[in-house]
Amino acid sequence: MASATNRGMLSAEERRRQRELEEARKAGLAPAELDEEGKEINPHIPAFMADAPWYLNAGAPSLKHQRNWKDQVTDEMRWYDRGAKVFQANKFRKGACENCGSMSHKTKDCMERPRGKGAKWTNKNIAADEKLEDDFELRTFDAKRDRWNGYNGDEWVKQAERFEKVEAMRAEIRRKELLEKKLAGEVEEEELEGQLAGEEAKIDETEEAGFAKVEKRVRTAGGGSTGSVRNLRIREDTAKYLLNLDTNSAYYDPKSRSMREDPNPGKDPSQKTFYGDNFVRQSGEVGGFKDLNVFAITTHERGQDVHMQAMPSQAELAFQQFKQRKTALEGHSKTDIRAKYGDAAAPISDDIKALQASSQRLRLLLARLTPTLPPCPTSTLQASEAYVEYDAAGRVLRGQEVKAKSRYEEDVMVNNHTAVWGSWWNDGAWGYACCHSTIKQSYCVGAGGKGAAADAAQQLAVNMEAKAAEDEERRKESKLVGHKPAADVWGEAGEDLQLDPAKVAEALARQQQHEKEGREAEERDDRKRKYNSLAGQDVEVTPEEMEAHRLRKQRADDPLSFIDREKEKLKGGDGYDYV
Repeated sequence: MASATNRGMLSAEERRRQRELEEARKAGLAPAELDEEGKEINPHIPAFMADAPWYLNAGAPSLKHQRNWKDQVTDEMRWYDRGAKVFQANKFRKGACENCGSMSHKTKDCMERPRGKGAKWTNKNIAADEKLEDDFELRTFDAKRDRWNGYNGDEWVKQAERFEKVEAMRAEIRRKELLEKKLAGEVEEEELEGQLAGEEAKIDETEEAGFAKVEKRVRTAGGGSTGSVRNLRIREDTAKYLLNLDTNSAYYDPKSRSMREDPNPGKDPSQKTFYGDNFVRQSGEVGGFKDLNVFAITTHERGQDVHMQAMPSQAELAFQQFKQRKTALEGHSKTDIRAKYGDAAAPISDDIKALQASSQRLRLLLARLTPTLPPCPTSTLQASEAYVEYDAAGRVLRGQEVKAKSRYEEDVMVNNHTAVWGSWWNDGAWGYACCHSTIKQSYCVGAGGKGAAADAAQQLAVNMEAKAAEDEERRKESKLVGHKPAADVWGEAGEDLQLDPAKVAEALARQQQHEKEGREAEERDDRKRKYNSLAGQDVEVTPEEMEAHRLRKQRADDPLSFIDREKEKLKGGDGYDYV
């Protein structure tokens, strides 16, 4: 990555090449640029972050100016030499391990296989001394438990190469065995070809596992993969999130690239190519597995010792036996039904066909000879073979029309009535039109009933008028006529009301005595008051008593009432002269 200073000194062609190289690095088609320490520089880093300041004089591309140069080495960054050897002895030394002969550990800490005779006595196969780092101490929690500290990834590459060689040798030995059997005549040509094809399929299975990969990238710090990019779908197919652009349709997870629900549930199945990822979960052996789980749970609830997780083999065997018994019972039931009622799909003999034809002709002959019967009023369904012709307007030209009746009784006259119940209505009541009776199931008296009903209605009106006149006369004779309530008692008379001062003083005294007794009763206990203790009290209120009540009434919303009462008390009064 060219710095800002060098970029300004380049020609137009060099700048174009530099720009193309940067685009190729961002696309993963070219290897990433390396800094002075050999580390890859992410090509997606912006120029204002990747370019070093001019005063650093950075001649090579680097991100050193972006790193914290004050960082110290932590325990996670310290690695020890795992398995490093420092010295190989030729004879046993005093103080070494008696089993392997190494000076790195004691006999009780030796990790080698216990020998029949240790190196102390045989003085052979002396193990090398391992590198011990005395000052290497890990202090943090994660560093102490890092199981991969000191591991070298190249060791796994060696193991993988060895495994591939073993597999190749095993496949070659298998091919030779098959060819020897062919030469010996134990295996035929077609069978040998099938076995060889199967072996080749097994060998190429790992290679064919990457059939959906497109080799296009290299390992880069800018997002390149391990040398390939997996193509998860054919590019000609429509993406899942484009099947239905409605915002309320099935949810698409961009991270897992999955759409579990059907994006077009109302679309014709023959025109859909995608039914949702959950459709795959309901196909194949999923249904059988669900049936097995349901069987295990149901059987366990019924008291049998069947458990899907604890004993899966037993549950599978019990389920297979259950399906066999169920199939046998269903087949037995079908056999019994066919034996009892016959099988319409079975071939019919000529005799049975002739018998059916003769019975059909007999039914047609009886239908022609049987006269048309009147329809039954209570029948649910009716059919008639009577011939009837109609004109264009729907009028009957020939024959007698048969009207279909409902399943309810119609035109049934009871109790001498010539009309049905509900054929007459008057003043909110249903009745019979023949006699104007409003009582159901009553006996019909004909036209006399109509006159009686009219007379009854007229008499009812006369009685109601007489009752109303009687009530009006009684109201006029009442003592309450002309009575007016004493409005002045409640303070509505105004200033024209004339009150007797002596009676007002007596009413004030009684009001004060009454309030005092009420306070004393509250101080005692109102629950001890007898049931009829308030009976016989005079409930009539005179204007003087109402005036005494107004004078004694407390006015909490009057800001001057409290001050005036306090002044009156200081003067020796009762505090009510200014109210």
